[in-house]
Amino acid sequence: MSWTEVVIEVARDHAEALSDALMEAGALSVSVEDADEGTDAEKPLFGEPGMEPTETAWDHSRVVALTDTGADQFAIVQEAANAIKLPVVPSFTTRAVADADWVRLTQSQFEPIHIGKNIWVVPSWHEAPDPNGLILELDPGLAFGTGSHPTTRLCMEWLEAHPAPGKSVLDYGCGSGILAMVAKKLGADDVAGVDIDPQAIESARSNAERNKVSIDFYLPDDFAQAPNARHAQGQFDIVVANILSSPLKLMAPMLSGRVAPGGSLILSGVLARQAEEVAAAYAPFIKLGVWAEQDGWVALHGTLGQDTAPAPRSATAA
Repeated sequence: MSWTEVVIEVARDHAEALSDALMEAGALSVSVEDADEGTDAEKPLFGEPGMEPTETAWDHSRVVALTDTGADQFAIVQEAANAIKLPVVPSFTTRAVADADWVRLTQSQFEPIHIGKNIWVVPSWHEAPDPNGLILELDPGLAFGTGSHPTTRLCMEWLEAHPAPGKSVLDYGCGSGILAMVAKKLGADDVAGVDIDPQAIESARSNAERNKVSIDFYLPDDFAQAPNARHAQGQFDIVVANILSSPLKLMAPMLSGRVAPGGSLILSGVLARQAEEVAAAYAPFIKLGVWAEQDGWVALHGTLGQDTAPAPRSATAA
């Protein structure tokens, strides 16, 4: 099967509406690009995770609609233009999209990821580069957490730097279950993961089975009623939460209450500029400090019962 892309250059004010109208008119998919990409006029648009950017298109936007080659491209563009009441049908160009092995092409974009000293996240279609490393077989999927994001990497590196054989670990906001699996493979005994997304729980359980580790994953309500007393109401030697700053602040009493005396709390999903306000939210319960920073994101850590925050990685690295 072959396809044809319809390429239309429009002003910002029309980009989003035209995209929606093209889908209604029969386009298979639509994307919006910066028409000035690669020039001095190129303009990045920024948004934080969980927050929409303030601008959703560029001053000079390029709308690209994928259509069947046999479709009437002019009719699709005309119908879309009429739907949003453009005074004239915008000019456009077309370009052929050659058929390809899309599965193989997609897989080629995901190579094994080396994290910390000895951790490898390896998609199922790859061989592990270092079979003696800590190997996590994990494919990109619906649940957040493949090791590619700085916040996930920071938490994984903290767990590797603070192995806890025989101890208990809670991964709150577990996503794919990657942090829980790292903890288990590093020797933790009782490991639990919690997430509000049923798809994440399903994904995490599947990933744990694939990686041959025993971990209990729960939705929050199930976690509160778990038959395991520690899981239901008890405390853990290590609690890690890689979420976002706003929910982390709201959950300060709950997450801190899940840390056993002398235990550790690790938080990420926090931008460097948000570190102080997140630490302040936890200050009545546990003293947090920045352990490490990567690409503008930080991991905070603290030990329950200590009067001061522990030292950052730079001060403790060998």
